[in-house]
Amino acid sequence: MLIDTHCHIHDKGCYDLPPDEVLAHMHENGVEKCIVIGTDPTDSKNACLFASEHSEVWWTYGYHPNDFDGDKIKLEKDLIAAKEILHDKRLVAIGEIGLDYHFDGYNKDFQIYLLENMLQLAQDLKLPVSFHIRDAFTDFWPIFDNFHLVPSVLHSFSDNEQHLQEGLKRGLYTGVNGLSTFAQIPHAPLDRTILETDAPFLTPKPFRGTINKPGYVKNIAEWAAEYYGVTVAEVARVTTATAEQLFKI
Repeated sequence: MLIDTHCHIHDKGCYDLPPDEVLAHMHENGVEKCIVIGTDPTDSKNACLFASEHSEVWWTYGYHPNDFDGDKIKLEKDLIAAKEILHDKRLVAIGEIGLDYHFDGYNKDFQIYLLENMLQLAQDLKLPVSFHIRDAFTDFWPIFDNFHLVPSVLHSFSDNEQHLQEGLKRGLYTGVNGLSTFAQIPHAPLDRTILETDAPFLTPKPFRGTINKPGYVKNIAEWAAEYYGVTVAEVARVTTATAEQLFKI
């Protein structure tokens, strides 16, 4: 059994394929569970609703760093309004949250303020975090170290070996997706790895140029088996056990 630990198939704004067909394709390829990821308060509510309608789906509450405009009062109101769904039984993590300095025009102060608030939420709820960190690890580590979190994940890790080791030293896991099938990226040991798609983004070989699907975790597992020198069954066994332990699914 395989698990897609990070996808956006609930998001009608960015995902164009019919959910029932996508979930059927997922099962056909041996992927039995998936986690849909919230990227702002509204999207997180949609993720919660989507998970409530599908027994093989769990969800996260998140606020992507690029989506926060610095309105602290609105953020406070959003978190108060979210209290009811934050106790939903299918909520498994906070995320995706983090820092993203990749594109021009980002506001570092806004992003750090948001991250600190979301980390406090994760700490209070004792939930793991799905981190989105891009070109920002130097600022991220001191912030991370100020909190006491349960084991969490660097989603779509694509930075250098130094930051990989910093993450492993702090007990973090890494999310491996289709990016690894066509880019040179340092990787954690298999037992510190979980599989994800980030669908509809980062479609793996040989399907690049098409919309990504949770079922393509099978192809990522095949890549991982070759990379680690083990069988696909072993990749499935190890990564599934890790995902089930991290997210309690």
